[in-house]
Amino acid sequence: MGRPWQALRALWLRLLGPEKELVGTDQFGNKYYRVPKHETRAGQIIPERRFVEAINRQAYQYEMGDFPTEWEAWIRKKRNDPPTIEEILKNENYREEIKQKIKDVSEKDKLLQAKEYKEGLVAKPVHTQVKGHASAPYYGKKEPSQDPTSTASTFQPGSWMPPGSGSGHNK
Repeated sequence: MGRPWQALRALWLRLLGPEKELVGTDQFGNKYYRVPKHETRAGQIIPERRFVEAINRQAYQYEMGDFPTEWEAWIRKKRNDPPTIEEILKNENYREEIKQKIKDVSEKDKLLQAKEYKEGLVAKPVHTQVKGHASAPYYGKKEPSQDPTSTASTFQPGSWMPPGSGSGHNK
């Protein structure tokens, strides 16, 4: 490169900042870029930026897990070096193996519980069902009663006795 070209590039970087660098792509076709740390014309230092150009969708349509975990860690600066395809595939295989192991252990556990229930070694869990809501006036009852429980004209303070108390006098 000639000296005029270097001077022009230095001026370009000073005025507009550095160009984005393609760092890699994932198996879905998303492209990952970085803009290196640079100094602006005014002397302000701009830190490195990392971002993704997603394929086929707008940014608001993506959800957690749509990008490989390794690339997401690189974008969030949790790792310095971008991941390789081999690393991503190795980790994906590992995650699938773990999922299969979890499924196998869960099935074995269900079979063991069923065997223990059948043999009477373990009590079956009790499922309590409560109808209604605790704030309802008839909570726990099958239906609300049609009979009034008290009226204002017949209420006498101190005249009520608990049923089965056996005492015949009023307090």
